[in-house]
Amino acid sequence: MPIGALRKRIERERAVSVIHTDLPESDFNGLFHTLADDPESYLRNDPQVFASAVGRSFYEQILPADSVTLGWSSWSVQWLSRIPATIPDHIEAAYSGDAKTRTIFAAQADADWRAFLTHRSAELRSGGRMVVLTMALTDGGDFGYRPILAAIYGALEDLVAQGEITVRELARMVIPTVGRSRADLLAPFDEKGRFSGLSMSQLEIFLAEDRIWKQYEADRDASAYGARWAAFSRASVFPTMALALEQANDPARVARFMAAEEGRMAARLAERPEPCVMPLAKLVLTKELA
Repeated sequence: MPIGALRKRIERERAVSVIHTDLPESDFNGLFHTLADDPESYLRNDPQVFASAVGRSFYEQILPADSVTLGWSSWSVQWLSRIPATIPDHIEAAYSGDAKTRTIFAAQADADWRAFLTHRSAELRSGGRMVVLTMALTDGGDFGYRPILAAIYGALEDLVAQGEITVRELARMVIPTVGRSRADLLAPFDEKGRFSGLSMSQLEIFLAEDRIWKQYEADRDASAYGARWAAFSRASVFPTMALALEQANDPARVARFMAAEEGRMAARLAERPEPCVMPLAKLVLTKELA
């Protein structure tokens, strides 16, 4: 958290309000325990910093107009506001062979991006800035994460064959994430780089470091490589996939599915470790001066 950078610009006695946001169904207990107990928490070293949280989708306005000086969104904007369609041949639209499906997801991604920008512009003060880090596409159009997503989908097919999940459940499973290209990210902005009172100050698309592959290069432990990616996927996308289960409200059923999927995914990845392309975009948006 860049509190130290802010303190270089404002006096020590001035209060700073840090507001976190996530969906209403999220459990904020872990966040507040971390803020209170972690030795590196920004609350530990500055008594004039105050934390709170808002349970609301950021595809709508979540804070009062003209109230935000600095906004930060990391690894979030790639999640769509809704699942616009099922995917006939995968769980990730980027790897679907169905052109209509890809078009539907692209349209939803564009509408969501415009909504996100519009609401953040309303919340930012004149001269305020918003930093965004999100999944992207390479200049060649590559979404990345190919071996990971292949392992997830292949493991699901294994579970169908084993009777752990049904064909209908698999057909409903979707990971509603998108990678936006440079052109996608710039699409709402006019020829002067402006949209809804925002200007694009910086846009960079780069490849993130695949740390799990780096660990594999160091230890050559294929099982650990598979287990690391499977554990990451369980935490990040398995809960969304589990919503498609017939007994999605049964904790035991969900836990059994997630354990089985994690095990099969890890085993598949261990058979053939390989590095991942991981495209990310970093943007800095500035609210134009009134």
